Amino acid sequence: MPSITILGAGLGGLVLARVLHLHGIPSTVYEADASAAARTQGGMLDIHDTDGQLALKTAGLFEEFRQIVHEGGQAARMLDTQGALLFEEIDDGKGGRPEVRRGELRRILLESLPEDTVQWGHKVTALRAVGEGRHEVTFANGKTVTSSLVVGADGAWSKVRPLLSDAKPEYTGVSYVETFLHDADTRHPASAAAVGGGAMYALTPGTGITAHREPDGALHTYVQLERPREWFDAIDFDDADAARARIATELAGWAPALAALIADGEAAPVLRTIHSLPAGHRWSRVPGVTLLGDAAHLMAPSGDGANLAMVDGARLGEAIAAHGEDLEAALVAYEEEMFVRSAKAAIDAIEMQRLCLGPEAPHGLLAFFTAVVGPRPEPRA
Repeated sequence: MPSITILGAGLGGLVLARVLHLHGIPSTVYEADASAAARTQGGMLDIHDTDGQLALKTAGLFEEFRQIVHEGGQAARMLDTQGALLFEEIDDGKGGRPEVRRGELRRILLESLPEDTVQWGHKVTALRAVGEGRHEVTFANGKTVTSSLVVGADGAWSKVRPLLSDAKPEYTGVSYVETFLHDADTRHPASAAAVGGGAMYALTPGTGITAHREPDGALHTYVQLERPREWFDAIDFDDADAARARIATELAGWAPALAALIADGEAAPVLRTIHSLPAGHRWSRVPGVTLLGDAAHLMAPSGDGANLAMVDGARLGEAIAAHGEDLEAALVAYEEEMFVRSAKAAIDAIEMQRLCLGPEAPHGLLAFFTAVVGPRPEPRA
């Protein structure tokens, strides 16, 4: 039986390990983090019935997924800069993209795997081909492993990608600044009312706010700014108060309840520079190695990233199981499907970024929401 090494214990890598396990195929996941609790796992994810949920069904974890859904989290609203309501979608429990915490989704995947499948504290320092499609992986702790198949599930700055492609992520021109308000209904009622029960969007050309209500009552906010990297480099994010105040000045004149999402932030603001690989990124077949998720098709946030990664993991696992000992046939089948799927999603992500922050904002995204969900309500405060 071929030896399979998965680098990265994100959602895509764990779905792959789970699907292989269901087919009786062992694999080992190596993760740089010291443990599952080493760092937070991000905020809410909408898991689509057309891809992410299908991957979880393939992994035999759909019922566990349903148990962690944040009821009411599919609600969405769009406001103008003064807080007037432009659009609202009520969560009636029938939508196809329920929200879950990324960390909880990762937890059910980890718990579904045999003990010791995930090896923590293994940061990759080198990879090299050793012949006959096999590759040697060297870790910072001195350990080395040689495998029939190495899967790069290691994210945007993948150490595996250079074995296949010269492509490097490029800055999209947009960065997000992330922060939180806690116990929002009690401590920040105006901002809590503005966000509502799920997601809130307030967008203008080049500047926007996206916020989500989390199950514990926190408001998780991203201020989206279309600015050069040099603009952000001039801000000292080590000085949380100064950085928060500087970003808040970009919202001068906005409704206080919206501006407070960053100005009153209760966590140090974190800069998230948004990078992407070229739309349609692909590579020629290299024996014994492949990629999934952001390592394969990094793109601007559009709600598809986690879903795509999980589908990649599920499809790759199924392909390996279907082709038995013929790993190369499995990789050809997986990659050809993945290239088509991810190219379409990358084009959609570019368009979504344009709708959110381009010259037509917020009207482009408003028209998109209305076309998908239905007529908008009359604007109100």
